[in-house]
Amino acid sequence: MTLVNDRDRLGAERPAAAGPKALPAVPSRPAPVPARVAAGGQAGSGPEFDEARTAPIALPGVNPSPVAAPSRRRRRTLRLGNIVRSGLLHQAAAVLAVAGFVTAVVGHVPAVALVTAVVAVVLPLLPPEQLRALRRGIGPVGADVVPRTLLALSVVVLHPAAPVVGAFVSCLLAAAVLVEQMLPKVVVATPPYALNLPGIDVPNAARVEPGRVFVTNTVAVVGIAVAAALGGALPVLLVVAAVALLVPVGVLAETMLRLRARKLAERRLARAVADYAPAFALHWDAQPGTEYQVTMWLPYLERIGERFVVIVRNPESFASIAPVTSRPILVRQEHGDLDAVVPPSMRAVFYVNNAARNTHLIRFAGLTHVQLNHGESDKAPSYSPVFRLYDKDFVAGQAAIDRFAANGVHVPAELFEIVGRPQIEDVLVGRSTSSVPTALYAPTWGGSNADSDYCSLPIGVPIVEALLKRGYTVLFRAHPYTDRYPAHAQQAARIVEVLDADRRATGREHRFGAEATTGMSLVECFNSADLLVSDVSSVVPDFLYSEKPFAVTAMQGSVSDFARTFPIAKAAYVLDRKARNIDAVLDSMTTFDPVQPARREAKSYFLGDFGAERYADRFLAAARRVVSGEG
Repeated sequence: MTLVNDRDRLGAERPAAAGPKALPAVPSRPAPVPARVAAGGQAGSGPEFDEARTAPIALPGVNPSPVAAPSRRRRRTLRLGNIVRSGLLHQAAAVLAVAGFVTAVVGHVPAVALVTAVVAVVLPLLPPEQLRALRRGIGPVGADVVPRTLLALSVVVLHPAAPVVGAFVSCLLAAAVLVEQMLPKVVVATPPYALNLPGIDVPNAARVEPGRVFVTNTVAVVGIAVAAALGGALPVLLVVAAVALLVPVGVLAETMLRLRARKLAERRLARAVADYAPAFALHWDAQPGTEYQVTMWLPYLERIGERFVVIVRNPESFASIAPVTSRPILVRQEHGDLDAVVPPSMRAVFYVNNAARNTHLIRFAGLTHVQLNHGESDKAPSYSPVFRLYDKDFVAGQAAIDRFAANGVHVPAELFEIVGRPQIEDVLVGRSTSSVPTALYAPTWGGSNADSDYCSLPIGVPIVEALLKRGYTVLFRAHPYTDRYPAHAQQAARIVEVLDADRRATGREHRFGAEATTGMSLVECFNSADLLVSDVSSVVPDFLYSEKPFAVTAMQGSVSDFARTFPIAKAAYVLDRKARNIDAVLDSMTTFDPVQPARREAKSYFLGDFGAERYADRFLAAARRVVSGEG
C-alpha cells in the first residue's frame, strides 16, 4: 500500500480561520504491532502512554530483570501502602471517630472520647508519603472529613460549662472542614491558564496552597478540642475557630475569582494570540518531570528568530516549563481548546514526543507538522508507525531513516529530513575536561512497553565496581524515570551507596544524584568523561559525537543477537546482560580501542554527514524553511 503524508490526507490548504478537519486512520504497517499498541495505545518514548502505571512485561525467551528482595522495612511500607490504597485506614478512622463522638455524647467520658477522636484524625496521616507532605506544610485537602467534623462537634460536649458558646465553636470548626471539602473540585477547575501572553493576565495559582488549608483546619480542630477538654477559655477558642473558618473561605473565594477571570480571558484569548502573531508553536503533552523533552529544543527554536508559543496539554507540567522560557505558554487541555490558539499567522507546529493527543493539533490541515522527538536511539519507539502522522520527521542521521525500513515500517522518504542533533554542538571531540580518569555510567529506565525495557541497572553495581577497581572517578547519571520501577530504584540506590562508600574511603570525587543531573548538563557529563557505559538510549548516539569509547549493555538477549539487532553495536563494546565480560570490555576500551575507526564512521551515519563547524545550522536552516512555508 502506498502511504501519503498528512498534507495529502488532510487537504493542502487551510481555510482563513484555520479550521480543523477530520483525521482519517493511518494505514497499518505489515510488521507486528506491540501488544500495548494492539490494546488501544501507541508506541512511544515519552510518558504520554501512562508508563507510570505500566509494569514490565516478560518477553518470550528473555529472562526478566532480577529484582532484589525488599527489606523488612520496605515490606512494612508496602503493606501500609496497600492498606492506604484500599481505603481501610480511612474507614477505620471514620469508625473510631463515630465511636469517639458517641462516647462524648452518650457516655460522658470526655478523656476517652477525646483520645479516640484525635487518634481517628491522626491515623490517616501516618503513611510515609503523607508525613513527607505534612513536613512541607501540605495535607490532603478535603480528605477525612468525617473524623474531623465529628471531633469539631464534640467540642460542645467536651466543654459543657457554656453550651451556647461551645456550640458556636463547634459549628465554626465543622463549617471550616466542610468548606475545605469543596476546594478540590473548585481547584481542579482552575488549573494554570497562560503565561507571558500580552493581553492575558490571569493568576495561574492560588496565593495560598490549598493543601495548607487541611493543615490549618486539622491543627485548629485538634487544638481546640484538647483545649476545650482542659477547660480553656471559650471566647478565645471562639476567635481561633472563626479565624480557622476564614482560611478555607478566603481560599475558596480567591479560587472563584480566578475561575471568573479565566472565563473572561477565554473570550479574549483568540484575539490576544492573533495579535501576538506567532509563526509557529511547540506542542508538549507529557507528565511532570519530563521537561527535558522541551528544554533540549527551546534554545534552538529561539534561534529560528520568529515568534512562537508553547502549547502545554498537561496543567501539572506547567510549573516545570514556566521558568525556562519567556515565550507565551498556553495550557489547553481539551481537544476543542486548541481552536482559539491557532491564528492565521501560524504556519508550523513542532512536536517533541509521540503523545496520543498530538493528533488534536495535527487535525489542522493548513499547518506543517514536524516531529523533532527527544533523542536518537535504536529503541523500538524510535521506529513507531506513529511517525507517519507528521508532514516532516526531523532526524539526526541516515541511521534513523534506515531503522524504520529495517523494522518493517514504511515511511515515505520525502517525510524525512536529516538535521543532526543540535544539542551536541558543544560536545568536545576526543578529549575530556577531567584531570583524572573519569567514566560516565548513564542507564536508561524500564520503558513504557516491554519492547523498550533496556535498563542496565540490574547489573549496575558490577559495572560500577569494575570501574572503581580500575581507578575511575564515576559520574552516575540515572534516568529521570528510574523511580517508576521499584526494583530499579533500589538498584540505583545501591550504586549510590557503593560510590559514596568509595568516595569516603579513597577521596575520589564521584558524582551522583542531583549533582550529576540537575547540577550538570548531559553535555558537561560527556565532556568530563573519558568513556561511557550505557544501554539502548539516546545518550549513546549523542556521546558518539565525542568519538570517545563507549559500551552498551545487551539486556534483552545475547551479545550476538544485540549486534544483529542494533546498528549502534558496530561502534560499541557490548556487555552481556550479566556483565560477565565486563573486564574484557573495559580492557579493550582503555588499551588498544579497536573500535575507534568504526565509531568515526558511525558518527556520520547516526548524527549527520556534515562538519562540526556551525553544526546546529543544519537544523536551523531546515526549521526556518518550514516556518516560512518553503519547506
